[in-house]
Amino acid sequence: MKAAEFAYHRPDTVADAVSLLDEYGDDAKILAGGQSLVPMLAMRLTHFENLVDISRVEELKNIELRADSVWIGAGTPHALVGMDDEVAESVPLLTLSTPHIGHFQIRTRGTLGGAIAHADPAAEYAAVALTLDATIEAVSPRGSRQIPAADFFTGLWETALASDEILTAVAFPVWSGRCGSSVQEFARRHGDFAIAGATVAVELDDQDRVVRCGIGLLGLGSTPERGTPAEEAVVGRSVTDITAEELGRLAMSGLHDVPADLQGSAAYRTRVGATMVARAWTEATTEARNA
Repeated sequence: MKAAEFAYHRPDTVADAVSLLDEYGDDAKILAGGQSLVPMLAMRLTHFENLVDISRVEELKNIELRADSVWIGAGTPHALVGMDDEVAESVPLLTLSTPHIGHFQIRTRGTLGGAIAHADPAAEYAAVALTLDATIEAVSPRGSRQIPAADFFTGLWETALASDEILTAVAFPVWSGRCGSSVQEFARRHGDFAIAGATVAVELDDQDRVVRCGIGLLGLGSTPERGTPAEEAVVGRSVTDITAEELGRLAMSGLHDVPADLQGSAAYRTRVGATMVARAWTEATTEARNA
């Protein structure tokens, strides 16, 4: 099939893109890398009268260390995020998650902002944003605002962005001290969407007690999820007192709408998810203890 007819706009600046969104409202859709939107248009699963292609907006393509956060422009391709030395040093969870995103061609064309704004429940960067309590910057005719990642994902492919807002950057906090990170996911084939997965970041004190912990969950809800019960249960405890299996079960205990489809039942996804959390926890804490 081919996409239904639409008007194509290609602005050069964020201001121009925002103006187009303001003009066309719900009849407009941002086109970033197009790795998710274009197939949906081609299969006529969705339709918009106006596509606003922001791939030419150079001000959205940057990686910058500011104070205790790494700010990444929404138009920065996955491949550049994955190869950047500053990202690897400051936000290793992003670097670890990048190879799990589709295939090389997708990572070359797809963008960080597009992946997060699409809000797919199996999206790696979205899970990382939740895990690290990232801040999402959005711009509209009313100005800019900062949205905590915890408030950004509102439903299946739905976010807190208004129809005239554009995601411009994401700020990922830099964790310091004895830290470890891991990304684990299970898919039928490399490049497929994860049936279930986990992103884990942990910081330990000098006695191997957990100072803070973030756990993101992929493919286990209608939006990217967070393993809040597990996070809360481990803070202040020594890693030697926590079993990986216990943590996996706790991370699953807060889920209420685990999907079921041809890839697996809700019970199956939950079991796989618990295993992915356990593996990620083991790898992250091992790294932190050796730091």
